Amino acid sequence: MQTHPFLLKIRSFLSYRLFTNLLFVLLGIIVFGVLYGNVKPKTLDINLYEDAPTTIRAPKKFVDEEATAKKKEEAKAEVASVYTPKEGAIDNSTSLIHSLLESVNEVKDESKQQAGDEENLKPPTSTDTTEQLKLLKAKLPKDKNNNVTNSLSDDVLKTLLEASEDDLSRVETIVTTQMKIIMENGVKEEELNEAKLNLEQRITNYSFKGDLSTAAVKLGKVAIEPTLYYDAEKTDELKKLAEANVEKVEIIEGGVIVEDGDLITPKTYSILKSLGMVEDTFSFKPYVGLALFVLVVIGSLYYFFYTLEVTEERKQNYLILTSIVFVISLLIMKIVGLIEQLEINDIAFILPAAFTGMILRILLNERIAMMMVFILSACSSIVFHQQFNGSIDIEIAIYTLFSGVSGILFLVSRNQRSNILRAGIYVALVNILILGFLILLSGTSYSNSEYVYYIVFALVSGIMSSILTIGFLPFFEAGFGILSSMRLVELSSPTQPLLKKLLTDAPGTYHHSVMVANLAEAACEAIGANGLLARVGCYYHDVGKSKRPHFFIENQLNMGNPHDRVSPETSRDVIISHASDGAQMLRKHKLPKEIIDIAEQHHGTTLLKFFYYKAKEQGKDVKEEEYRYPGPKPQTREAAVISIADSVEAAVRSKKSPTQAEIQKLVHSIVQDRLQDGQFNECDISLKQLETVKRSLCETLNGIFHPRIEYPELQAKGEEV
Repeated sequence: MQTHPFLLKIRSFLSYRLFTNLLFVLLGIIVFGVLYGNVKPKTLDINLYEDAPTTIRAPKKFVDEEATAKKKEEAKAEVASVYTPKEGAIDNSTSLIHSLLESVNEVKDESKQQAGDEENLKPPTSTDTTEQLKLLKAKLPKDKNNNVTNSLSDDVLKTLLEASEDDLSRVETIVTTQMKIIMENGVKEEELNEAKLNLEQRITNYSFKGDLSTAAVKLGKVAIEPTLYYDAEKTDELKKLAEANVEKVEIIEGGVIVEDGDLITPKTYSILKSLGMVEDTFSFKPYVGLALFVLVVIGSLYYFFYTLEVTEERKQNYLILTSIVFVISLLIMKIVGLIEQLEINDIAFILPAAFTGMILRILLNERIAMMMVFILSACSSIVFHQQFNGSIDIEIAIYTLFSGVSGILFLVSRNQRSNILRAGIYVALVNILILGFLILLSGTSYSNSEYVYYIVFALVSGIMSSILTIGFLPFFEAGFGILSSMRLVELSSPTQPLLKKLLTDAPGTYHHSVMVANLAEAACEAIGANGLLARVGCYYHDVGKSKRPHFFIENQLNMGNPHDRVSPETSRDVIISHASDGAQMLRKHKLPKEIIDIAEQHHGTTLLKFFYYKAKEQGKDVKEEEYRYPGPKPQTREAAVISIADSVEAAVRSKKSPTQAEIQKLVHSIVQDRLQDGQFNECDISLKQLETVKRSLCETLNGIFHPRIEYPELQAKGEEV
């Protein structure tokens, strides 16, 4: 990849780090600016107590806090209070009545004993009753929790004292029986008065002597007590449980908030305001969210390129190219988004989502292409959400992601433009499947015509991706000097002007170049280098020989050797100049820098031994440096392999019928000579890789020069002819 002259001028003023940081900042600003309009809140011009201008739907899932709180209160109100039974309440009440009446009988018995049997035959006087009352009150309990003395009036106590023992027994039986019936049904604290009235009604149904009925009622009311007491703790637990079980009142995304023409109530207006859908509301949150998203995107790109193991110049070129493709893809998204405003349903699916991945896969590599596909799928969810602030479109993100990944995967071969179109068709088929998945999963019913629209959108998306890739590819290749596989295949065509010239003017050199290409390609692929670059570089590496073709032995058919008639110095100049002449011709025809470098470097600084020793034999005082190629030495593995293959092919071709042993010996000696001469000191080829190169060259040459069977019959026929 070559650096654009404009970028070189900028780099001359800025350091690598500063230039890269400024590039990231600029890219972040562009991304924020492109996506700004898609996160800017879309508000409605509505006022309280006005009719809704249209049906308003929720842009996202929304919890109605007011309705949820009301529902929780209703759930708590429906919880029944918890009452705990009071153990022994009935026994306590009956015991109280029994104890009271027993005390009455005891007082009466004591009074009889004091007055004597004679006096006891007389009816009791008021003075006697008063004395008995005092004795009775003294016997009654005085604790404040069960102060019967204060609860029962003197009249009631006197009535009981004046009653006979049988009457008191009857009172005890009736009161305790009716009281048990009521208390066994359960008596709550707040129901105590009602229970007392019920007891009074039950007791008054019986006939008693004198005021004994009133006394029995008073006695029952004093004795009866609640059997169930309110348990506040357990009741609160049940209410909390009921509150926790209440589901939140949610308005789902797309749910209707208010119908067209309905009144905007305070509750509706509050919901719309909380969703940021009213004009007088403003929130920084969407912009902060977008800033965080851009920060993540730029941070991911920065980390990716920071860890990329290439030279700083190449890394910077990769970043610039990736940024340009990224911005172009965002602009294409925005254009499709503008088309979507024409109210064409789901036109977003026409987006050529695979374009980014396909073109970066061709120009750079799979890792960068895959990373950008993920980033752009996230961007598409923002661009095409078509809702109010705060929402994203997951469906278009999934569609964009799978479409982009499929474009990378289906672009297996990048050597021909027809492969790009074929990959686009495969992407279109994947788009149809993904759309089918999204449509059927949603459960929405569509008409047949709508299904046709979706299929058309998917097809157009895939095919447009390949068309845009083919269309933009030449501009990026020319602008950045990128030597893509497709460009290499085009340069390998025999119809290229320089190859036609080489074939016409120097056919022997052309054949030699093809043979070297076969050797170098196989060897480069064996060590993981670019085999296609090596092949094409071999086609052009000796193009400089077409300037003086007859000075090179492979072109000297049926003619004398011109080197026999010139001095070694002249021969040296002609032979050495073919490398520089070739580089000049390649530059003139604007061939890629990688091809030019191979033409200049394929001889490195090797010694032109034949003419050097020829000059020495003639007794001339020569220096070895004068008979060396000017270089530079091979800078890449491809150039190093080509330099070996070039010498090996020429050496083996000079042999009449070389054996495998001879081929192996020649290859080994040539590689060792280059190593000892330091020709591989400036490239990253290892000794292990050189061994692999030697093995590959031997295998290829053995295949070319293997023994052939001689056919006698055909030979005889040929002699007859």
